[in-house]
Amino acid sequence: MGLKVAVFGATGAVGKEMLTILAERLFPAEEVFALASRKSMGVELSYGDRTLVCQNAETFDFSKVDLVLMSAGGDPSREWSPKIAAAGAIVIDNSSAWRMDPDVPLVVPEVNPEALDGVSQKGIIANPNCSTIQLMVALKPIHDRAKIKRVNCATYQSVSGGGQAAMDELWTQTKGIYVNDEVEPQAFTKQIAFNVIPHIDTFMEDGATKEEWKMMVETKKILDPSIKLFATCARVPVFVGHSIAAHLELEQELSADEARELLRVSPGLMVVDKREDEGYVTPVESVGEFATFVSRVREDPTVENGLALWVVSDNLRKGAALNAVQIAEGLLNRGLLKA
Repeated sequence: MGLKVAVFGATGAVGKEMLTILAERLFPAEEVFALASRKSMGVELSYGDRTLVCQNAETFDFSKVDLVLMSAGGDPSREWSPKIAAAGAIVIDNSSAWRMDPDVPLVVPEVNPEALDGVSQKGIIANPNCSTIQLMVALKPIHDRAKIKRVNCATYQSVSGGGQAAMDELWTQTKGIYVNDEVEPQAFTKQIAFNVIPHIDTFMEDGATKEEWKMMVETKKILDPSIKLFATCARVPVFVGHSIAAHLELEQELSADEARELLRVSPGLMVVDKREDEGYVTPVESVGEFATFVSRVREDPTVENGLALWVVSDNLRKGAALNAVQIAEGLLNRGLLKA
């Protein structure tokens, strides 16, 4: 018998992408269920060349599935993930609800696949923050070779990270500005069209936002607790694709040429780095791609053993749905998920 898989939150942007990637990667699922809230019952969703009819998650029998990809948000996950795990399914959760729970693995498959063994604790695995995921894929080979002491980064995050309402707001504002409509922010704190907003998630006491805090603590949990990371996270008027300018301070010397070659042969990465017009990757070119792209690899002479990178990825794919499916594949490969 094949695996039975449910996508909880299937009508959202990430949920739809999860269904797409399960089909694209030929995940060995005998049956796939699309789940969401009661109001989405009956909505039709694409799964490869098939059409799934969305079911009510609140009345679904989770004992009949082996795996649940959860993309319904933090509060629903806190309520439902333990119930689903108790029914016998493994939950891979895309929200921030379980990331810092010491009994829940926080996994980027190219970086810390061994952490998957901890799924036996609660039956839940956490998907990291979208920006953290792509940064970890790029930093892992460098850290293994030259040990990273400190990371100072700025993120340029697309509106799709805020969900469908955020994407709709960018579209509506962009059209409206051309016809002199008044801008009325709803999903964002300020106008997002033709603007940059240095604010993602809520503010904390030290002045950092929750998004910036997530990148710091998740990096420590995934890669190395000794790494110091400082982030400034901004929302930009791009529909899909997150970008990060990362400045690293290393313990050992690593030239830009060495780093470039190291990254070229590392899993999940594609290096596009020519010092000429169009010799780099932008968010638009990352859309629909599985890889995390690295460009603008440079030595930073302002610190000892400094290195700078430009890191770009499709946040709906590697930053969410793809990473979740890769986690599921890792569970299969390690014999931790069985039909």
